[in-house]
Amino acid sequence: MRGMGNMQGMMKKMQKMQKEMMQAQEELNAKEFEGTAGGGMVKITMNGQREVLGVSLDPSVVDPEDVEMLEDLIIVATNEALKKVEETTNATMGKFTQGLNLPF
Repeated sequence: MRGMGNMQGMMKKMQKMQKEMMQAQEELNAKEFEGTAGGGMVKITMNGQREVLGVSLDPSVVDPEDVEMLEDLIIVATNEALKKVEETTNATMGKFTQGLNLPF
C-alpha cells in the first residue's frame, strides 16, 4: 500500500503546480508588452494574449507621401511586442515544465 501514498502525494503536487500555472498564465495575460520602432516614434502595446491594446504614432511619421514607411514601422513594432510576449511566456511557463520530461 506504500505506493498509494506516493501517488496521492504526487497528485497533490500536480494539482498545486496546475494551480500555479493557471495563476502565472492569468498574470501573463494581464501584463502589457510594448514594441517600438523608428526610435520610439511608433509604439504598439499588447497583452499576454497577443491582443493589441494600443497604437501610438508620433505625428512626424505620418507622411501621406510615404505610407509604406509607416506600415513598415508598425510591422516592426508589432513583431517586437509579440517577441517580448513570447520570450516572457516561455521564461514564465518554462519553469513549470523543466524537469518533468513531459512529451510535448
